[in-house]
Amino acid sequence: MTNIDVLVSEVGPRDGLQSIETIMSTENKKRWIRAEAAAGVREIEVGSFVPVKLLPQMADTGEIVKYAKTIPGLTVTALVPNFIGAKNAIEAGVDKMCLPLSVSETHSRSNLRKSHSEVLKEVGNIVQYIKSLEETKRPGFEGNLSTAFGCTMEGKVSEKTVLSLGVRLMELGCDEVGLSDTTGYANPAQIKRLIRLVKNEVGEKHLTSIHLHNTRGLGLANALAALEEGISTLDSSLGGIGGCPFAPGASGNIVTEDLVFMLDAMGLRTGINLEALIEVNRMVKGSLPKEELYGFTVDSGLPKGYQNGGWGITG
Repeated sequence: MTNIDVLVSEVGPRDGLQSIETIMSTENKKRWIRAEAAAGVREIEVGSFVPVKLLPQMADTGEIVKYAKTIPGLTVTALVPNFIGAKNAIEAGVDKMCLPLSVSETHSRSNLRKSHSEVLKEVGNIVQYIKSLEETKRPGFEGNLSTAFGCTMEGKVSEKTVLSLGVRLMELGCDEVGLSDTTGYANPAQIKRLIRLVKNEVGEKHLTSIHLHNTRGLGLANALAALEEGISTLDSSLGGIGGCPFAPGASGNIVTEDLVFMLDAMGLRTGINLEALIEVNRMVKGSLPKEELYGFTVDSGLPKGYQNGGWGITG
């Protein structure tokens, strides 16, 4: 990240597509990923290695990973739910894997069909497998604390549980932990507080990313709060596609185009060409004619005189 200030990590091909009815073709997924990388997006979560019977939308993830790895400069990430998924992801060649450990045990059983202890056992097995590989073949491995700010099934979640699970993930050998507002419950004050608490437990460098939803319209406000606490990677989805199919009522990822506009207008470098990104939105929309895409920036257009890089900042 030497020449950018904030890494925008696109999760639409995974979190977006897994949450909608339409199954996008493999070729259209490749076109999407190729076009978004060309627009300057440097990290894309291209799919998840889950059983096809649960998420048929992700059936071609192995092929998508191998294709995405041919794109220069792109960090290719994927979600894995267990050891088998992680092994398949590594064989496909991912640069980074994320495993979601839900702070809400009810959600964990709904999402991964496992308790906390069972998920942690999977994490330990994955870490040991990664260590057995040649160093050049070891992907990054993040333990993602999902439903960290609240759960549609349990309601409020315990901060103590968030902290203890974060510490345990690091003890087991994860490279880092991430925080996820899976259900769109978070507010900026809560974002700030929990980031500080988790960093105090796992260390500043081991919490750099956050996954936010815009379910109640607080997505960008929460993103700004996270930036103010030193978070440098923000997940978002092109056109705001997605949510969580295993958490009723969870919807609305942050819109990538709106996030990039906010960051760019603030003078923060993302390396992304917003006009090119808007063209990607139009292309993806054409591939998903039955699905609704969202975003104020795409709907309203760019301001008069807009230029990438610090638009709206005056001396």
